[in-house]
Amino acid sequence: MISKSLVFSWDTKKITGHGVSEHSLKLADETPVTFIINSISYATMMITAENIEDYSYGFLKTERLVSSPDHIRSLTIDTTENGITVNVLIKGSDFKKILQSQRNMTGRTGCGVCGTQDLGTLHTNLPSVAQKPPVTQAALLKALNELPHLQILNKAVHMVHGAARCSVNGDILAVREDIGRHNALDKLIGDGLRNNIDFSEGFCLITSRCSYEMAQKAIIAGFTTLVAISAPTVRALHLAQQAGLTLIGLARPESQFIFTQPEATHPPA
Repeated sequence: MISKSLVFSWDTKKITGHGVSEHSLKLADETPVTFIINSISYATMMITAENIEDYSYGFLKTERLVSSPDHIRSLTIDTTENGITVNVLIKGSDFKKILQSQRNMTGRTGCGVCGTQDLGTLHTNLPSVAQKPPVTQAALLKALNELPHLQILNKAVHMVHGAARCSVNGDILAVREDIGRHNALDKLIGDGLRNNIDFSEGFCLITSRCSYEMAQKAIIAGFTTLVAISAPTVRALHLAQQAGLTLIGLARPESQFIFTQPEATHPPA
């Protein structure tokens, strides 16, 4: 079921070669979510207002604000007419690192490079991913065919991204959706963190292009294979190569492109 607060009807006029007609379209909205960490306002993000706790855990982890979910001492969510506030208390050692960084991320929808003043930190301290057996083409096809049916919100509004955690056999184990592709992935990762999931088992499937930060988030979470329906950026590919992440892009039922580690991931004939 979709919450009624997530889908809105908007009356429009549709223009075609045959003239103008009245239409009502279903749309998704954006909601500001402000993170207050140890009583200090850190960032305001625009997201689809569901799975907020999943998103918060994923954001805190993939933005490297906490080194471990266990370092989140408390997390409370307050909703008002103007948006959502997430109050977080984290371990002192992690908070000290935040204070030492200089960053301004007001109003973004998930681009972790935005607000970073030190470009030298973009590729630092990323772990290498575990090496696992390659994903089979049969598993890829199963997940690719199954995901559209599980994107409940996108079925209604046709405008949100999805991220799915898939088993080694291609079964979709969890799906999260959001107006922002980074947010959808953070929600998926947060769900896994809250349920003690080993991300190295299986693979991640996203419905968007694979930007630098999408690869970074997948690496930080511990995924070994990231599959994107659209294309990756070159920077994302370099990052994937450095970390040992298998990156498959332009993944459609009719074909898929293995961009990194092809010798380890070529599907069996």
